[in-house]
Amino acid sequence: MSDPAYELHEVTKSFKGKETPVNDRISLTVARGEFFGLLGSNGAGKSTLIKQMVGLLRSDSGTVRFLGRPVPGNHAFTSARLGYMPQSAFALNNLTVAEAVYYTAHLRGTPTREARRQRDELVERLELVPLRDKVARQLSGGERRLLQLAVALVTDPPVLILDEPTNELDPARRRQVWALLREANRERGRTIVLITHNALEAEQVIERVGIMSGGRMVALGRPGELKSRVAGSFRLDVTFREEGGRALPDYVVVESRHRDRVTAHVAAADVARLTADLAPESVLEFRLQSATLEDVYLDHVR
Repeated sequence: MSDPAYELHEVTKSFKGKETPVNDRISLTVARGEFFGLLGSNGAGKSTLIKQMVGLLRSDSGTVRFLGRPVPGNHAFTSARLGYMPQSAFALNNLTVAEAVYYTAHLRGTPTREARRQRDELVERLELVPLRDKVARQLSGGERRLLQLAVALVTDPPVLILDEPTNELDPARRRQVWALLREANRERGRTIVLITHNALEAEQVIERVGIMSGGRMVALGRPGELKSRVAGSFRLDVTFREEGGRALPDYVVVESRHRDRVTAHVAAADVARLTADLAPESVLEFRLQSATLEDVYLDHVR
């Protein structure tokens, strides 16, 4: 059996001035070829954990192993086999789009001609051709995210760690990025670790998920397994024809209300009577769905 892509055991990290650890005894294994999601709100400790996984921060205690080797002391081994997309990339500010992708490939040991070929292929694939000679600091937020993704993908490393890869992208670009990542994972067997706080978006692609809150790993498993633990209720989205609409029955738990739109939860046993109790003439849209990964996430971080 081959080594996992990542093995973390009891990883802990604290920062001066903070009373509690940013990461508190986190243990985790990511299999090779897995599409793994790491969810959590801002400040949950996700980005700090990732920095320990890529070797940018040293853990106070615990171990981090990458492809069978400890991350500390093996920087060259890790960086040659890992594509990392952080939330920001100030190191790219003074490079053009083409230079950033080319030099990354070259620094990873790719010969000049092949580095140029890969640069051109990625720039075209991500539709960055009109921007190839533009300096990174002059790019919009979404354009910078695409450049960072190209830098992570160049040389086709076996493991990718992507921190909010679709942040600031419009819907069409988001779809394009997800298609590219699915291809890298399913067709080329790349291991992908996705860090996000968008549970609904992540649910479309990830095979297994870890949920962080307050520096701890509070849930870990396949989305279906985790969703089964909050089964027994349905998510209700209803839009009334008029603002205010009718009052929902008292057995419906309202999560949010904005003008004519309501999001709520209803027990599975009450679904039949809900459809009878809601007057059809007052409803413009009505949707029921089983528990989502977002419901699991909210259940753990409330």
